[in-house]
Amino acid sequence: MNNPSILYPVFALAALTGMVLLLIPFTRVRAVLRREVRAADFRLGESAAVPDAVRIPNRNYMNLLELPMLFYVVCLVFYVAAQPTPAAVWLAWAYVGLRALHSVVHLTYNHVLHRLGVFAASNVVLVALWILAAARLVR
Repeated sequence: MNNPSILYPVFALAALTGMVLLLIPFTRVRAVLRREVRAADFRLGESAAVPDAVRIPNRNYMNLLELPMLFYVVCLVFYVAAQPTPAAVWLAWAYVGLRALHSVVHLTYNHVLHRLGVFAASNVVLVALWILAAARLVR
């Protein structure tokens, strides 16, 4: 039987993605109700009239749908074909933690260098996961 431990971080990252997704309509509706923007400003996505504070949750959500796709794939590779090692599970949780930290930085004080550092660290972890998966499959 396949070891499901590698799937728990997958569920956690999916939950984070879902929470950020829920933040988008909240910030947009709030901005419309406060008359900071018009509903029509979202007709084609976001117009230039949309304030940064309203744009950021959408941008963060897009970030959670880009490189994390490679995370989902490598975790499925471990689950289906490579039996995850404790190191793989640890790296998967580290990736989720770093992506969560990236979201916290992005959605709160949004310091670009802090965000970049966390983003870069998460990518190093993702590369390590892929290398570990490849090594497990080649042996």
